[in-house]
Amino acid sequence: MTRVAVFVDVQNLYYTARQTFQSNVDYNALWARVTGGRQVVAAHAYAVDRGDEKQRQFQNILRAIGFNVKLKPFVQRADGSAKGDWDVGITIDILEQAADADVIVLASGDGDFAILAEHIRAKHGCRVEVYGVQALTAAALARAADQFVPIEGGLLLK
Repeated sequence: MTRVAVFVDVQNLYYTARQTFQSNVDYNALWARVTGGRQVVAAHAYAVDRGDEKQRQFQNILRAIGFNVKLKPFVQRADGSAKGDWDVGITIDILEQAADADVIVLASGDGDFAILAEHIRAKHGCRVEVYGVQALTAAALARAADQFVPIEGGLLLK
């Protein structure tokens, strides 16, 4: 059975789906699509924790689906800007998991991950599947993957 490791950049998917479709990602449908017929060796969803109840409920839904939810505190800087991305954490986890997986699924449109996808394919021989909102996914990331799957239609909540 094909071993799959799944890594979801929740913030990226949230903002790109909202901006493009005025909708949210259907994480149950995403889970079914990326794990169907495969042995899940890891599944992480990376989010920023603002500490509100609605967000906690969403995180519990992700856990119930099968994701290990990793949280980073939301940081509001004095100048009004915010910090809370997971790029380095996602990268480290993928690098650590690549030896144990046949397929790495990355759900993000962030072009910073293109070099990671290329590295994983070359060094570990892993197949890399990228799921992202097509209009806002970096072309370099889509090209670096073995397969790019647009998040649209059945992968969005109605």
